[in-house]
Amino acid sequence: MSTVTWITVRGLFGRRRFLLLLPLPVLLVGLAVLSRGLGVAPADWGPPVLVGLGLAVVLPVVALIVGTGVLGAEIDDGTVVHVLTTPLPRWQIVLPKLAVAAGVTAVSVAVPLFAAGLLADSVRLGVALAVAASVGALAYSALFVAASLLTRRPVLLGLVYVLIWEGLLSNVVTGTRVLSIQHYVIALADRLAPTNLLSTTVSVAVAAVMTALIIITATFLSIDRLRSFSVAGETS
Repeated sequence: MSTVTWITVRGLFGRRRFLLLLPLPVLLVGLAVLSRGLGVAPADWGPPVLVGLGLAVVLPVVALIVGTGVLGAEIDDGTVVHVLTTPLPRWQIVLPKLAVAAGVTAVSVAVPLFAAGLLADSVRLGVALAVAASVGALAYSALFVAASLLTRRPVLLGLVYVLIWEGLLSNVVTGTRVLSIQHYVIALADRLAPTNLLSTTVSVAVAAVMTALIIITATFLSIDRLRSFSVAGETS
């Protein structure tokens, strides 16, 4: 399992797509620092920066870039053949790649969110955002890794979920928030550090159950789908 992890990390950091992870977190921290420096009230800049940018854009987009890359890129360039020819059970391939995707996403997003939360309110809010974002990173990563195995257009599918479902429908039809990872993260962060800067109609209980369900279901789908791949990289 450690070998698969090392290969995944090396491949991820060796691709130019990793450079795409930098601008959004930097923008998040930059806007927080600028707002704090200009003396803007946290109530005015907190929600649009922390939630509107941090949790609604930075977290899912970074997870999409990384999650669709740890296996999807190997399928696209044909190097997945080397993975498929190993005697390892498929779960020993999927789990390390999911761990790398979730870990890289969590570090890329949790650190800037902690800084932004600290500037907006307190250390407690910063920690709450970082913890909640890390949980969300695992859920998003599981979903997008599965998408990279289930469809030839995982990025497009991921953008539809993030932009249309979470970004548009959840703000218009509140009932759709029950199927929104973004709102699970908000609910968890607000529970850890109650604040007027965060707001959602999803309860912590629902968020916890649905997050676990998404992670488990998506992971099993990924393992099952990878079992159906032949050495040629196509489904059997």
